[in-house]
Amino acid sequence: MADGDGDGSGDVRHDHDSAMRLALAEASAALSHGDVPVGAVVVVDGAAVASRHNERELRGDPTAHAEILALQDAARALGTWRLGQATMVVTLEPCPMCAGALVAARVGRLVFGAPDPKAGACGSLYQLCADPRLNHELPVEGGVRADESSALLAGFFAGRR
Repeated sequence: MADGDGDGSGDVRHDHDSAMRLALAEASAALSHGDVPVGAVVVVDGAAVASRHNERELRGDPTAHAEILALQDAARALGTWRLGQATMVVTLEPCPMCAGALVAARVGRLVFGAPDPKAGACGSLYQLCADPRLNHELPVEGGVRADESSALLAGFFAGRR
């Protein structure tokens, strides 16, 4: 998907790449407690204000996805639930719950690594972030370090079979 800012600079890609490295490190941390390795980072003005990984197994909470936890931390850090200045960088395409949370939080941009053909709501199955019927739309860029994100997930699921 297109970058969407139209300025032609390489800086945005570099920032996304750096943030995705941090998200991949977060995703790896989920392995220590048996969670699916997904990591999310919220970036504002080039700085990470929140970074989390899945904790569904750890907490016994079906809503403890990396994106939800990172949005909560970002809102606390910034003192507002309106995150229009923020970019969410996540290793896996968000599910419908997480995409809905991105829309509800008015996140400014989404960058993800691997597509999710079984549950992806930002291009694969649904287009929640770009649905004009909702109260907010945000630009989406997929495929950033997708091979690394996919390999981490494939390794996790191969170990469970």
